Amino acid sequence: MDSLSYKTVSANKATAKKEWIVVDATDMVLGRLASKIAIVLRGKHKADFTPHADTGDNVIIINAEKVRLTGKKLTDKVYVRHSGYPGGQRFQTPAEILEKYPERLIQKAVKGMLPKNRLGSKLLTNLHVYVGAEHKHEAQQPKVIDLNTIK
Repeated sequence: MDSLSYKTVSANKATAKKEWIVVDATDMVLGRLASKIAIVLRGKHKADFTPHADTGDNVIIINAEKVRLTGKKLTDKVYVRHSGYPGGQRFQTPAEILEKYPERLIQKAVKGMLPKNRLGSKLLTNLHVYVGAEHKHEAQQPKVIDLNTIK
């Protein structure tokens, strides 16, 4: 047999069918929301998923301030960062982040679920998080999606 009757097609930037999706974060648990969004950003819910290419969709999250955390995570969980200077270690709880910058809590959770490489950084630019029900991407005609349908 000289030739194959089938070929494995690998998607790339030109052949990827990217869509815009709106997700309402009202009363959704943060970790479950973030894991589903990471799957959509990565493109794993599509049949033409390619691990090394950006085949995922653009995701718009609205009502970021209404996200839920279960148990005592709102006060007991601690996010640690360091400025690089001696004594520059800083601590924040999710309650403090939600009070000042609610969109960063979702961005931080989704970022932790994406690959830690250049592709992961690129995928994170496809995430748009907004406080409130308004967003500025109406021109892209985003579809409202129920995340429970994605496995």
